Amino acid sequence: MPPAATRIKIDLPDRSYQAIIASGLLLQAGDHLQRLLGSGKSLFVITVAPVRKRWGKKLMDSLAAAGFSAKILEMPDGERRKNLATVEGLAAKLTGLGAERNSVILAFGGGVVGDVAGMVASIYMRGVDVVQIPTTVLAQVDASIGGKTGVNLRTGKNLIGTFHQPLAVLIDPSVLTTLPEREFRAGLYESLKCGVIGNPDLFRRMEKVQVKNLRKDAAALQWMIAESVRLKAEVVSADEREGGLRRILNFGHTIGHALEAESNYRRFLHGEAVAWGMIGATHIAAATGRLDGKTANQITEAILTLGPLPAVTAKSRKILELLRTDKKTMQGAVHFVLPTRIGAVEIANDVSEDAIIEAVDELRKLSSN
Repeated sequence: MPPAATRIKIDLPDRSYQAIIASGLLLQAGDHLQRLLGSGKSLFVITVAPVRKRWGKKLMDSLAAAGFSAKILEMPDGERRKNLATVEGLAAKLTGLGAERNSVILAFGGGVVGDVAGMVASIYMRGVDVVQIPTTVLAQVDASIGGKTGVNLRTGKNLIGTFHQPLAVLIDPSVLTTLPEREFRAGLYESLKCGVIGNPDLFRRMEKVQVKNLRKDAAALQWMIAESVRLKAEVVSADEREGGLRRILNFGHTIGHALEAESNYRRFLHGEAVAWGMIGATHIAAATGRLDGKTANQITEAILTLGPLPAVTAKSRKILELLRTDKKTMQGAVHFVLPTRIGAVEIANDVSEDAIIEAVDELRKLSSN
């Protein structure tokens, strides 16, 4: 018997909402949305071809059974298509399909779909409601929670975006059964990140996890997702728009985003780039005396044990150049999230260029071994 549903509240001043986590939830999505939205709403599902092929019929049947008139739109797949052209194309399709101000967009896919569909919802007719239905580990544990939307520019990741909180997040771990192993592992790095920044118990479980066993253990998988969501919900509830505390969620993202941009979003999945970014930040933390060497090795080993990562081949100076255009850079200073122990991090704006170069050099060495 699958574990009972877990409900986690994201408690915000203007509009709170719930993340519901349960195996088989996709088949009940229509009932949940009927209770949430009532009758008469027109729904527009934004997804990509692989998700539509595997799970689209189940979602659409669930919506129809609950009395919804829903239409489905496909967007181009992949991080490289996460751009303003895709946003414009989807908005034009919505207009053609008759979407109005009281319509609701369902973001049905991974992190790219969630970011793009959320951004479309935030600006279409000056804003319509969105519900997130994430279908990858990364989206379920991280990207679907918190209302961040965004698209990339050639000069960097997520440089154009909005905050637009969903009405709800519906998380069904059973859809992960069709996820390729590489994508499954890539999402686990984001869960491990949650352990490092604020949940030592999650970290201890993640550093011992066997990926193949986790995929088969519904209870363990739901617990991991729920603990990751719970940590992010607490942070977002305390700091909705990244004025302070929420910045800790960027652990690994500073160098990670630069690695993605340097490779034109072709070499790394997002979670893989974040994994290297976490190792780089951990190296900087140890080199600057913020973290002891034993714990630094423990974090690095936990990341590398989850599985192979694409090699880092970028030149350190190129990464440094990209960091200067990162949205986490303020007044010319690159901001890093650096671990101080398992379960605690600090924001640093005094990391020298030499320390950054040394960290990227270390990533290249590790990836060549």
